[in-house]
Amino acid sequence: MYRPPYERDPDVTNLGDVFDPQAPDDRAWVIDVEPDGNATTLTYGEARALIDAVARGLSRRGLSRGASVGILSANRAEVLIAYFGIMRAGFVAVPINHKLPRDVVDHIVKDSAIALMYADAERATMVPSHLPMIPLDATAAGWRDHLDPGAFTAVAMEPDEPATILYTSGSTGMPKGVPLLHGPYVWMVNRDIGLRDVLSGKAAIVAAPLFHMNALFFSKQIAQLGATNVLLRQFSGRAYIEAIDRYRVTVLTSVPTMLALAVREREALARADLSCVKFVFTGSAPLTQALADTVRATFPGAVFSNGYGTTEGGPSQFGPHPQGKPRPDTAIGYPQSYAEVKLVGGATPDEGVLHLRTPTMMPGYLNLPQKTREKLNDGWYDTGDVMRRDADGFFHFVGRADDMFVCGGENIYPGEVEKMLERHPAIHQASVVPVADEIKGEVPVAFLVARKGMSPTEADIKQHALANGPAYAHPRRVVFLPELPLAGTNKIDRKALIGRAREMFPNGVREGR
Repeated sequence: MYRPPYERDPDVTNLGDVFDPQAPDDRAWVIDVEPDGNATTLTYGEARALIDAVARGLSRRGLSRGASVGILSANRAEVLIAYFGIMRAGFVAVPINHKLPRDVVDHIVKDSAIALMYADAERATMVPSHLPMIPLDATAAGWRDHLDPGAFTAVAMEPDEPATILYTSGSTGMPKGVPLLHGPYVWMVNRDIGLRDVLSGKAAIVAAPLFHMNALFFSKQIAQLGATNVLLRQFSGRAYIEAIDRYRVTVLTSVPTMLALAVREREALARADLSCVKFVFTGSAPLTQALADTVRATFPGAVFSNGYGTTEGGPSQFGPHPQGKPRPDTAIGYPQSYAEVKLVGGATPDEGVLHLRTPTMMPGYLNLPQKTREKLNDGWYDTGDVMRRDADGFFHFVGRADDMFVCGGENIYPGEVEKMLERHPAIHQASVVPVADEIKGEVPVAFLVARKGMSPTEADIKQHALANGPAYAHPRRVVFLPELPLAGTNKIDRKALIGRAREMFPNGVREGR
């Protein structure tokens, strides 16, 4: 398969070997923050020794090169220790969404041919009985017994050998396995995406789950820069703000929903000193201007950046403008020099579904040749994300092609309606989903979270929508919730909201518009 060329690193051939060799042994690598606020610090010296001990312990088990080793756990330091150790030993790490039901976990185990599983205590019962299991708990005898202390040289891997298999969210059907390769990802982690001067030797917070591309990529980059990873075992807006303050975090990593929840924590924000924050990075989900404005006000000393990446195509395919033009807050950026992009199927060349060719492109879905043929053509990946390109060449996310629905012959992209609704001064978050209608086909329904202390009405929202957008796109019904449901990746769970809308309005919304 064709992929754009990239410069291979002759000295680092294994993705588990990307640690900064200059990071002092006594520097904190991971601060493992538990839900009650208690934390355990692991230094770079301790981490290097433990990762080598994991690699040695796995190597003596007789697994063949390239064997898959699963990780089923909530965030904790041992997940990263196991993750890097698996890859250093020449095996393939398979982090699994621990919020998936048992039958889906069973599917992933079979699909990726997992030979051994690491699991925390809460998920141990989900591990198939035939699989050897190692507890992910530094205090457990099984963890200690599997370690083989001593030096270990990372196995030299070929560039096109898989390092990791990540599974897509599986919003429709079973999750799909996406192999990520050693060569391209070593190159990507070693690239400077603008954090080197800001983050080297300082702290970044990771609160997204470690089975997701967002958290894993940043965790590797943190290690490569010799920085400190403030790792939340469980995300909450309050815990996020308190950890930033307590550990003087310089760089925030997030998905927009996490920021939306954090900026609502008025009491925690009032107590916190956030002057340490110099860079706020968000991505992996749509961003509204209203949220961007609130984040800027909350972290006034920070550079704010909205990014874009996919599991299949890789992270960080867009960035700053090559001529230094200012980047709109909600834009995902300008295409990086190494990324080939095109927009397909739009009414003009500046709109349509984004197709990518990148060095970090997957070789294809695991065990799914037909799906691979549907999504990959001569190295071009059909992202399914509808974008528009502005006059300066910046790309803007419009919506998912498969989220689009037709109302009375008009195409509606929920993301565009959500951005408009969040411009209402009383609305904090919005999610728009379709409900069947016998006249229009489908009509939009809005689930909203109001700003604290404000009580907008359904009539207020409809009036705002009709005044600020096309009439066909205004929500026919408005439902106020204290918070929006989250999927395992901390994004808004649209599938759950669609199901809720269908339950609430089984016969449609009974409006003629």
